[in-house]
Amino acid sequence: MSLSNVLVTLAIAVVAIVLLLGLVNMMRGGSPQRSQQLMRARVMLQFVAIVVIMLVIWAKTSHS
Repeated sequence: MSLSNVLVTLAIAVVAIVLLLGLVNMMRGGSPQRSQQLMRARVMLQFVAIVVIMLVIWAKTSHS
């Protein structure tokens, strides 16, 4: 598995984990403030994941 594949997988996994933490918090009736923090973190991490994916695509297409 190449480094680019690991980075993309890691970025997606981190987003999924934060999403699941937010869902669990809401289902348990947890703090709305915590849900909001998790939602903000998820949005930021999604942005980072998209940037990582785009950089990997760019790197793979520019070196072929």
